[in-house]
Amino acid sequence: MQIQFPFSYEKLPYLLQFFSFSNGSPQARAMENTLRECETKPIKGEVKFCATSLESMLDFVRGVFGLESQFKAVSTTYLTQSGVLFQNYTIRAAPREVPAPKMVACHTMPYPYAVFYCHRQETENKVFVVSLIGDNGDTVEALAVCHLDTSQWGRNHVSFKVLGIEPGSSNVCHFFPEDNLVYVPVHTASNNLINVM
Repeated sequence: MQIQFPFSYEKLPYLLQFFSFSNGSPQARAMENTLRECETKPIKGEVKFCATSLESMLDFVRGVFGLESQFKAVSTTYLTQSGVLFQNYTIRAAPREVPAPKMVACHTMPYPYAVFYCHRQETENKVFVVSLIGDNGDTVEALAVCHLDTSQWGRNHVSFKVLGIEPGSSNVCHFFPEDNLVYVPVHTASNNLINVM
């Protein structure tokens, strides 16, 4: 028998009790933030969904690409790893663009079980694979996405704070951690991408 957990901010007190997390603990705050983010309305031109299972994630992706479409997931991959968590990286070669007229990004969220925040934006985005080398010799095939239109993003978006820019004033590019996924149509995905599901 499979247990069904409510996934709702309204049920947070019950969930904290079930998982034995005290109010105000780091785990409780992380769960609260995840539930709030998942229940926030999408920005204009965005479709979003918090997947609590692989099946629900794939159903969402199929809904975006079309039920008959073929797609695959690409992600950042460490080719060699020294075990050093933090180090500076240098770009080894020109980024390789992954032609993707549509893409769905799925980001891991802090929660007691796997939750992915998946979304698709109608504005233009570009997907790249970037070869990196770390100060300790680690080699990485890093996945990066560039958002070419940020005009609909809220003023409080972390990107604007970090980069010191205004919504719509500039492109925003970022790397994806190893446990995040980007789904792209198969017919446009490069065969030389690393770590395909």
